[in-house]
Formats: sequence, C-alpha cells, structure tokens
Amino acid sequence: MSVACLPRSSALQAHGPSGVSGAPSASAGAAVARGRPLSREDFVLEEIGQRLLEAHLIDEQALSKAAVQQKTSGGSLTGNLVKIGAISEDSLLEFLSRLFSAPPIDLKNFEPDPALTRLLPGDVATKFMALPVARSGRRLVVAMANPSNIFAIDDIKFITGYEVEPHVASEAMLKKAIDRAYDSAGTMADVMKGFEDDLSVVEEDDSAEAEAGLQGADEAPIVKLVNSLIADAVRKGASDIHIEPYERSMRVRFRIDGVLQEMMAPPFKFKAAILSRLKIMAELDIAERRVPQDGRIKIKVLNRTIDLRVSSLPTIFGEKIVMRILDKTNLNIDLEKLGFEPAPMKEFVSAIANPYGMVLVTGPTGSGKTTTLYSALSRVNTPEVNVMTAEDPVEYNLDGINQVLVHEDIGLTFSAALKAFLRQDPNIIMVGEIRDLDTGSIAVKAALTGHLVLSTLHTNDAPSAIGRMIDMGVEPFLVASSVNLILAQRLVRKVCAGCKTTITLTGEVLRELQLSEDEAKGATFCEGKGCVDCNNTGYRGRQGVYEVMPLSNRIRDLILERASASEIKRLAIGEGMLTLRRDALEKLKRGLTTVEEVLKETAADQL
Repeated sequence: MSVACLPRSSALQAHGPSGVSGAPSASAGAAVARGRPLSREDFVLEEIGQRLLEAHLIDEQALSKAAVQQKTSGGSLTGNLVKIGAISEDSLLEFLSRLFSAPPIDLKNFEPDPALTRLLPGDVATKFMALPVARSGRRLVVAMANPSNIFAIDDIKFITGYEVEPHVASEAMLKKAIDRAYDSAGTMADVMKGFEDDLSVVEEDDSAEAEAGLQGADEAPIVKLVNSLIADAVRKGASDIHIEPYERSMRVRFRIDGVLQEMMAPPFKFKAAILSRLKIMAELDIAERRVPQDGRIKIKVLNRTIDLRVSSLPTIFGEKIVMRILDKTNLNIDLEKLGFEPAPMKEFVSAIANPYGMVLVTGPTGSGKTTTLYSALSRVNTPEVNVMTAEDPVEYNLDGINQVLVHEDIGLTFSAALKAFLRQDPNIIMVGEIRDLDTGSIAVKAALTGHLVLSTLHTNDAPSAIGRMIDMGVEPFLVASSVNLILAQRLVRKVCAGCKTTITLTGEVLRELQLSEDEAKGATFCEGKGCVDCNNTGYRGRQGVYEVMPLSNRIRDLILERASASEIKRLAIGEGMLTLRRDALEKLKRGLTTVEEVLKETAADQL
C-alpha cells in the first residue's frame, strides 16, 4: 500500500508531530471541541473517555456502561463505547484526529502489506498499538492508537530505520488490522507448505495410523497448524470449528454467523496427528477412539484468553471433532443491544423485575437463548440479591453470580441442583433447561414460593411452551399461576455495513413475506454485495428476532381451559404480541437483514 492509496482528506497530508508542551488540563476536552490541539506527549489513552465526556460527545451513563463492559468482557474503553452505540466509529476517529493533532486513517477495509508488516515485529505492533500502512521513500506512515507516544515513535524509527509519520486510528479498528496483519493464521499456507518435508506418516492400517498420530501430535508443523486453525477461527468471529474425516480426505469448516463455511482441507495423511494433537490439548484419552469424549481447551489467541469446548465423536472414517469457541470479549450482555423492539423490551424488562414468577425463553439450539438469559441476569444482579444458576455447560463466568455445572453422571442433575438451591436462600434462580417433569415441578414450586425463575425450553414459538409444560405433566393451574412471560427467539444475519446496498422488492416477494404494499412504501430494503469485512458473504454479525408473550388474565383463563397453542397465539396477537415473523419484518424494513434470512428463520403466521 503506497501513500497514494490512503484515504483522500486534507487531514492526511504529511506533517510531523506538532504538540504543545505541558500536561493536559481539566478543560482539555473543551479545548479539543474548539479545535485547539492537546499535548500529545503527555496525553494518556485512558483519559480519552473523560475527554469525550467533556466534549459532550458521550454522556456519563454511556461512559459508565462502557467501563463496566470493559471490566467484564475486556476490550478497550473506546471500543466498548462504539460497541454499545454511544459514539460512531467515524465520529470517534474525527475526535481523535483533533485530539492528537494527527491525520486520521480509516482501517475498515485495510489489507495488510506483508512487505510493510515485516518491518515491525508483531509483539512490538501489539505493544504500541501501531501498524505500518504505507511507505514513500524514507518515510513510513504508521497508524497508531496514541500518536502522542514519542517513545513508541522513537522505537519504531529505530527498529525500521524509517522516518515515522504517525496517523491516528481507532483502537478497535487498529486491533483488528493488527490481528489480520500478524495473525499466525496468515501463515497457514507456509505451514501447509512445510508439511511434506517435516512429517512422514505411514498409513497401512488403523494401528499404524494411531501410532503415527501419537508420534506426530507434538511435532512443530502439526502444532503450528492447529494453533493457526484456532487463531483463524477466532479472527473470523467463528462460533464453532468442525474437523471432519472422510474416507480419503479431511475437511475443516467454521460456523460464522450461524452458517458453516468450508475453510481448508488438510492433507489426509496427517489426519491422526491433527486429531491426536487436539485431544492432547483437550486432555482427552488419545488411545480411546470408540466412544464420544468431551473436554476443554484454554488457550491465549490474538492477545486474549479463549475457552474451547471440545467434543469428539467416532464416525465410520475416524473421529470428528467440534470445538465451540467461548470468547468472553464477544459476549454482549446488554439487553438494549440484543435487538428488541421497544414494546416487547418493556414487557420483558418488567417480567424479570418481578420478585417472583417464571420467565421462559424458547427456541432451537444456537438461537441465542443463553445470551438472553445472561443479559437478563446481568440486569437484575445486584449486591442485594442472591443469584444462582444451574447450567450444562457453564459457557461464561459472570461476576457476582453463583454458577453450578450440572453433572448427570454423578447425580447432579438440573432437578438435584434446583432442590439444593432452595436451601441456599436464593432470590433469583436460572435453570439451563427444563427437560422433565421433576425439573419443571421444582421450578414451578420455586416460582410460586417467592423466587424469580429463569429457564429455557425447546419449542418453535412462545404459545407452544404452554403445551410443552403441560405435556411434561405440570398441571395447567400451576403453569397459569407461575409463568409471567414466555419469549421465543431466533437469530438472523445482519447485512454488512461495509457493503450494504438498497434494493427494491417485487410484488411476488412482498406477498410471500405477507407484507402489504403500504407497509413496504416507507421501508428501506437492503442486501450486502460482499467485501473484506464480511468475507464476501454480504453479512456480518447477527440480530435477535423475538416473540414476547406476557401472560395476561385472559391467556391464563385459556390455559386453565387447556386451549390449543393456536388459540392462545390468536389471543396474544390480538393483545399486541409481535410474532417472530412480524418482528423479523420490522428488521427487514429497516434494512438490518435480508428477505432470505427472514424466510429461512421464521415461519409464516397461519392462524
């Protein structure tokens, strides 16, 4: 990337550091707002939040929320401010440019130049939050989160041998760019290239294969490949890694935004060594290949600690391994950012604010139920209440909450945990899933005796949860008197903001969506063309779609009469409930998702 390729802006004209000596005053933010540059030598990145506050670009509530999120989930303060929507990336970049008196550089679609990244070691780039982005003669343009750090500039100048021209970039974008530039996954091709020379595996029969796997599991290329694989998945935002053996081949797929994408096909001869390496990391029995096994891996990737839940399953051609990536930095436990419409959000918050009763969250596996429950718990978790959870597995550790891992092999089932909870003076109880009558009965009893109970069920929509509870054996009068609210949810992929384009829907598509032409008139329908940010898929991130059904007195009467799910649904819609399809259509009309996602994830309303 040459200097000519940088974004065109008068602020991007080359100039050297120019600051005013002296420490920043208390009114520094106001000075910046008036256009007066702040001393970059004495400026500290941690003070940016205060400067944004003084410049009236954020409020105290947003700053506090970002600070709490930084403490619980990690990341930078400015990154969390952008994440919670307190300030846009563009506004933050413009502010930083004025603050540091340095040209801004937008790294959203930045593609690293290997020739430039080789000039600065990855650990130095991460330490200083600095990345070489362009070179002209003896001048090196470096994107920095803190261009006032003269020590970093001097070190970079000494290491590279170039005159450094600092440009300012937002820390969140810079971190992603550094991950792309120095990620070990970027050397995947090099790892694969070294395989043939560095490893020799003999495959005559199963025993030979197993022996080869044991011998090759700790050899450098295998270690490098597995580490690169995990790093690549984390960098791409994958939720799962699938490693699948077939008769004469292997396949690696990542689940990104809920969709599996094929990433690579390692040489088949290294199958045993790769699987053995993963089993060693997960502390599984590498000699046992006939029964399923579960384990965990804790690993530091891209400067953050990642937990991997590992599951091995024997197939006819060897063991398939699936790794669920649990990255706390990606956990969004802010209810306001999950995608609720205003009215359903108010009803849900009101339900979890009750001192007793039951709130049920329903949906298929992978629909975001755990995130919704964690968000609800984080909202009601205060020093005055005792919050206890029974989970299988415990996906994320939450401060101030007593979390219990269910272990059915030793008798610690959901029902056993619930019984124990009731002797632990709880205020709020979360049960990972109501699977049977025993668990359901105890949960109902807890809800009726002064406890708030949160749990999940596997049903297609909110009204069906009533029938599911009754089918388990819970009496209708107990369901009617204990349940406060039922929420059904799905996840739809969001249109990538980097390549979003407006489209027009045909009459046929509108009819399929059950959307009238009058509703479509004021709508903005969008789709993504595909870009670097979204791996050319047109989608980036996911959005919750919710069906929130509070139990009114009329609905409780229908439950007592053992009315069907369709009757309950009809009444709930009459009382203002948004169905999953209608909620998804609201997102579609605002350009947040696409027609394909709405049709794929939600069913038409047929009453």
